[in-house]
This record gives sequence, structure tokens and C-alpha cells, in this order.
Amino acid sequence: MTKTALITGASRGLGAALAEALAPTHHIIAVARTTGALEELDDRIQAAGGSATLAPMDVTNADAMATLCRGIYDRWGYLDLWAHPAVHAAPLAPVDHVDAKDFAKSLACNTTATATLIAYVAPLLRPESQAIFFDEPNKGQKFYGSYGATKAAQIALAQSWQAETERTGPRVHILTPAPMPTATRARFHPGEDRDVLSPPKAEAAAIVAKLETTAP
Repeated sequence: MTKTALITGASRGLGAALAEALAPTHHIIAVARTTGALEELDDRIQAAGGSATLAPMDVTNADAMATLCRGIYDRWGYLDLWAHPAVHAAPLAPVDHVDAKDFAKSLACNTTATATLIAYVAPLLRPESQAIFFDEPNKGQKFYGSYGATKAAQIALAQSWQAETERTGPRVHILTPAPMPTATRARFHPGEDRDVLSPPKAEAAAIVAKLETTAP
């Protein structure tokens, strides 16, 4: 029976690395707004002998996410794994200078879309399935007001779902990867020595190993 993994935010960074790390054992359903980056991911997965279904969609579009989840149900009937690294990373700014449009985008992607997706994806997850969310250790730090507040709300949702499903499944993980040399981090920390950061592929491999050790 084919294992299935939904990656929301799969076009680059940790999401793309996770898709590639899971592809040897899962059919990847890759969601992102950037079609070209998804196609490049698909090329790499296929070159390594894996398979993927590309879904160039915006996670903030509730109708698109409903259509996607219905399509997953019609084709496979279930998901073994859902990983949700998708974020809108608003520019760092003092709280009294937060741009209203940036905050609205962060809220829509990081918080509202997460709540919507949990409702849509949960029926596809079996008791032995797993879901992964990614915490932001800098939330609450200076200049992280917009991004940090919406990530904190996202993690609060994930924590509640984790507690609610502790006995029944799915198993919900909230992980904090090491700092990685991603485009988002480069915007947040320009001039940082990227050589000391952990490559996304290394973090993805560690996450997959953790999933294997915690699988029912």
C-alpha cells in the first residue's frame, strides 16, 4: 500500500528538503504557490526514483485546500503524513511600525490557514498517521512581533490538537529545527555566517529519523 505525505509549503527550504527525504518511502503531494519551484522539486524526486503530485496552490485559499483534500480522499482515501512548513515571513519591524498589510498576510497564512487545514486534513489522517508543525524560537523577541505573534497562534493550535489526539491519534509533532541558511533567514539576518547553519537536507533527515522512531 502506497504511503502518502502532504507537504504544505514544499517549494523550497525545509519543505522541499522534507519532500525529497520522504520520497523514497512516500508518494509526495507537494503544495506551494511557485509552480516553477514545484516542477524542479518533482524533477529531483523523479530522478531519485520517487513520485510526486504537484499542487500549485495558495494555502490561504480555503476553497483550493478543500478541493485538494477531496482529491486526496478520492485518489488515496487517506494520508500517512502531513508536514506544514508553509509560512508568510513578514519583514522584521518594531511592533509600533508593523505594516497592517504584512500583519494581515501573516495572520492569513500562519494562523487562519493552519486552522482551516487542520479541519480539512484531520479526516484524512488515520490513528497511526503523523502531522508535523514547526515552532519559531524567536517569537517574542524584538522585531518579531508580526511574524512571531502569528506563529505563536499557529503553535497554540497545534498544541491543542496534539493534546486532543494524544490517545486517539494522529500523532502530532511540534518541532524546532536548527537555524538553516534559507531565503527567509537571510532576510531576517543579513550578513550572518551561513556556513555555521544547518543545511535543510540535514534537518529533514533528522526529522524523518524522528518520525521513524515515533511511528506506532
